[in-house]
Amino acid sequence: MRLLLALWVLLGGALVASAQPSNRYNVLFIAVDDLRPELGCYGVKEAQSPHIDRLAKSGMLFTRHYAAVATCGASRFALLTGRSPARSGVTASNEAFYQGKTALNPLQLPGAQTLPELFRRSGYQTVNIGKISHTADGRVYAYNGEGNGRNELPHAWDALPTPFGDWKRGWGIFFAYANGKHREDGQGNNQLMEFTAQKDEDLPDGQLAREAISQLKGFKNSSKPFFLGLGFFKPHLPFVAPKQDWDAFEGKPISLPSSPLKPTDPYWHASSEFYKYSLPFAKAQPLDDDAKRTARRAYLACVRYTDRQVGKVLDALKAEGLDKNTIIVLWGDHGWHLGEQQIWGKHSPFERAVRSTLIIRAPGVGKPGKTSDALIESGDLYPTLLELCKPTFTATTYPLDGKSFVAVLAGKQATVRDSAISYWQEALTVRSATHRLIARRTGSGFKDIALYDLSRDPDNTQNIAEKEPERVAALLAKIP
Repeated sequence: MRLLLALWVLLGGALVASAQPSNRYNVLFIAVDDLRPELGCYGVKEAQSPHIDRLAKSGMLFTRHYAAVATCGASRFALLTGRSPARSGVTASNEAFYQGKTALNPLQLPGAQTLPELFRRSGYQTVNIGKISHTADGRVYAYNGEGNGRNELPHAWDALPTPFGDWKRGWGIFFAYANGKHREDGQGNNQLMEFTAQKDEDLPDGQLAREAISQLKGFKNSSKPFFLGLGFFKPHLPFVAPKQDWDAFEGKPISLPSSPLKPTDPYWHASSEFYKYSLPFAKAQPLDDDAKRTARRAYLACVRYTDRQVGKVLDALKAEGLDKNTIIVLWGDHGWHLGEQQIWGKHSPFERAVRSTLIIRAPGVGKPGKTSDALIESGDLYPTLLELCKPTFTATTYPLDGKSFVAVLAGKQATVRDSAISYWQEALTVRSATHRLIARRTGSGFKDIALYDLSRDPDNTQNIAEKEPERVAALLAKIP
């Protein structure tokens, strides 16, 4: 024993490090499309999200998590490849995984091209249900269903068992209404909201949860660790959920947007995705107060529906005895404006569009129920999961641009970075602890510079760039 102790001292604790097992955690990665922090655990009193709130109490909730890009595909590209938009150039494209210069190689390369591929090559059983990359089920199909169905992430998944129900293959399950209807079926279905379904399984997200529960039962009897990617569709447009979720807000107060005025800087957009749907109220802009409350209620109803599906999966994880050795990540791919600044949607570099939900539960790491205001970029998740899980295969095609924040999870550090950078098309935005800077790069510098003091102006309404040139210069210097 003394000899072992002496050897441990001599090697600087190397014996302890080597005693840490590889592939030591399962991973349940839950992605929720368009989920801004509109949850009870984030202090939103009108939200009904008891199951996600329960997850937050068992793990760590991050109040300052920022997506790389304020659109689905580009945000997920950054997270899953570990590449910052500064390196990849993907600042808007939803098809970056399979089109253009950034398309993933169909051949298996010496290093993993994506996070789930790395886990699969480490011996994990990897399963994709729903929207983890950009397509609705991990296979490449266009919105109208055309395509060859090849894997969007080559060599990443052992199985892609997304159920299609009555909506058939492709994007039907993503733009779904009840009874097999969907936005892309050629039948003119384009209503903004629908709350007629009676059962959770009458809509796709309920079926995704059911399939995830079935997969967890299979994992219980497997000798392999697992990486389960579960991507829920709601609250993405159209706003569709069971009737009970709409009814749950009957007679309850629905707040109006906190900053209803249109900004004067050039980063405002006209919410084209929102307004192309058939609205249950006048399309006059800005919406009147009743219309605003209706749209916000519809979003909250969809969040309530997804929250219930998350709860079912968490309950099944525990029932199968897998919770003790499974890291749970609940991640929103970006934020969403709910009428703030007269915007309904994402696609902006403002705080509402790039700030999103992040909750992590890592068994045995840190104290449960903690909240962190550390600045976190979505790209930081990749190296964090590697440090936690210690997969046996670690080679990556490209260097990882993020920073592990395991020390934050463990309560050993308050933060790992002093700023978080996001992108939308040609705009770049830097978030510090107190301010947000937005600018467009030119050949010789930057233009359209805007600076906001978020401690006083959380919705980016007062551009103070001319008043604080030194702070502007300091934040511009952080742009890669």
